Amino acid sequence: MTNTVDVVILTNGPGEVATWVRPAVAALRVHFAALGQSLRISVVLTPCPHASGQEAAVLAQDPGIDRVQSPEGFFPFLLWGQTQQSWDWQPQGLVIFLGGDAFYPLLVARHLGYATLLYAEEQVRWPHWYTGLALRHENLMAQVPRRARAKAQVIGNLVAAQGTSRPAEHETTCRPLIGLLPGSKPVKLTQGVPFALSVAEVLHAARPDLDFVIPLAPTLSPATLATYALAEHNPLIKTLGWTEAHLENPQAELTPYLVTTQGVRVQVWQTFPAHGLLARCHLCLTTVGANTAELGALGVPMLVVVPTHLPFKQMRAWGGLPGILAGLPGIGGWVADWTTRWTLSRAGLLAWPNIWAGRPIVPEQVGALTPAQVAATMLELLEPERLARMRQELLQVRGSDDAPQALAAMAAKLVGYG
Repeated sequence: MTNTVDVVILTNGPGEVATWVRPAVAALRVHFAALGQSLRISVVLTPCPHASGQEAAVLAQDPGIDRVQSPEGFFPFLLWGQTQQSWDWQPQGLVIFLGGDAFYPLLVARHLGYATLLYAEEQVRWPHWYTGLALRHENLMAQVPRRARAKAQVIGNLVAAQGTSRPAEHETTCRPLIGLLPGSKPVKLTQGVPFALSVAEVLHAARPDLDFVIPLAPTLSPATLATYALAEHNPLIKTLGWTEAHLENPQAELTPYLVTTQGVRVQVWQTFPAHGLLARCHLCLTTVGANTAELGALGVPMLVVVPTHLPFKQMRAWGGLPGILAGLPGIGGWVADWTTRWTLSRAGLLAWPNIWAGRPIVPEQVGALTPAQVAATMLELLEPERLARMRQELLQVRGSDDAPQALAAMAAKLVGYG
């Protein structure tokens, strides 16, 4: 066995962890093992205003990852190459960018003396300085200067690897299953949980044959999720007249349910990642973010909603200059309200499958939406022909599912193997 190769992955938010890092790590393990090469994978989290704070714990549970550093220790590592636990480093290694600021891996690699690999989904940054460039689609090659194109390769969509979990067609012929994905961060959950449950009540009244499920984010517990469905903890419920729900079967050995005021039962699914479950859903109601990429890769039809009932809190969660302005005393609320509505009105395509395709494959709804409005749209989408058409278009736009393997092959070449 040759000397161990160190692979350092820099990433940031929950979406990148779930949709990029996990498939990349699995592919790296398989590829280097086939080469007979020992590999050590370290993941370093960079600060992110949209992070849940549980990304390090989630990554630590991945058997393919050897070491994880939380965002709190990032800047000493960036500036001086010092980790919180004084990690040692092999002479040979590679730094891979899978989310965050694309300049960070270049500084880290300089400290360690490693090669660098950039995964570019929508924009190629610092192409001259990276050792290798892995591009999501062919159009990105136009952003690569001619002198740097020899080190660039179109590998496809990392998220598309999730599509291998798609079930056989006979598995989707049971009672229609509706997935509710309200998000994982408090700002989204405050609106998303009671709103989704209210939509479920309207849907159930029109279609009693529907079943409902919420795939629980790994950063949440059923009990924590349930607090967002109680008016005593979530004042927005009474303000907007949305439904409440209580948690049934909170014991670990039983399947938990959220049961709404009108008796609609919504299963809380705790297995993560939930690709197998999501692939069985006929239709999902989701907010923007990595959820739309995962659903698109699985070919699951969806309705994407962006409720704006709490624009002030939404803006404060954005971070950066918008978040600073929203936090100003006195005028902060007005700034947040105006900026949120102005930005969303000009945002164009919000769901990742729509962004990939450059056209609206899945419907998007933005604004102070009512559960009745959203439920009406979902009832229309549940027509078999519309579901089949959306599913086919999603699978077409996601591309092939071998991007992680291509990324692993590039990584091996950059460190002298393959």
